[in-house]
Amino acid sequence: MSTETVDPRFVDIDLWPTETAVEAMLEGQLAAVAALKSQVGALARASDAAAERLNRGGRLVYAGAGTSGRIAVQDGVELTPTYDWPSDRLVYLMAGGMGALTESVEGAEDDADAARAEIAAAGVGPLDVVIGVAASGRTPYTVAAVEAGRAAGALTIGIANNKGAPLLAAAEHALLAETGSELVAGSTRMKAGTAQKAVLNLFSTATMLRCGRVYRGLMVDMRISNIKLQRRAAAMVRDLAGVDEATAQAALDAAGRDIKAAVLIAGGANVDEARERLAAAKGNLRSALERKP
Repeated sequence: MSTETVDPRFVDIDLWPTETAVEAMLEGQLAAVAALKSQVGALARASDAAAERLNRGGRLVYAGAGTSGRIAVQDGVELTPTYDWPSDRLVYLMAGGMGALTESVEGAEDDADAARAEIAAAGVGPLDVVIGVAASGRTPYTVAAVEAGRAAGALTIGIANNKGAPLLAAAEHALLAETGSELVAGSTRMKAGTAQKAVLNLFSTATMLRCGRVYRGLMVDMRISNIKLQRRAAAMVRDLAGVDEATAQAALDAAGRDIKAAVLIAGGANVDEARERLAAAKGNLRSALERKP
């Protein structure tokens, strides 16, 4: 596996001046992101397919072990505050359990039976999207989770850093982040991990776009959980509805902090009308605005 091989250029890196070593590390990080250029089309297809399932009520199921699993979980947990993605439509399958986010669980990544059992226990089915992430692409737990998810009818996506990996073969949508050997051999928290995070950022953001959770480049499904976000939300309503600050804030209050509904209210709808128009548009603000009051 290329992610495990020693790169002869860096065998004496421990002797290099720290600044030189850091510069080499940075170049590796930039190369990791650049390696994704070839995956743009595959990412778009995976996102479109995922949104189709999710728009019918499906869930996002993240599966992984070790560093890859932690990166996968991070992607999922950020979707709730950013896009108000329901927490009950997120499933995390972490080898060794969620305690493995902070403590290594020896041998957990090799337990394929545990992955199969967890897919079954989660009731994964045809509307769900299973995303398996593994740098090697060979982690038994992650491969088994994707195989079991696919057998259950779920859409499956595999993200790996090695060409020809079993995980990529097991998934309907294979996303290869071919980052090669690491500056510190086998330390896949470096280039491989950076590329995985970038792939997940791109995939989940594109999926949220297709799920109607972005309008005019704004996070109109954002959860308002602090003063900063309250101000940001009021500014969104002000700019999107073309009203003043006071009107925007009043609309937000009337809408119960629902930004989409507040935009419609600020535009003249009452609370019930705003909610009805959004429901008819399946939550898509652009479509709701185009509907006749």
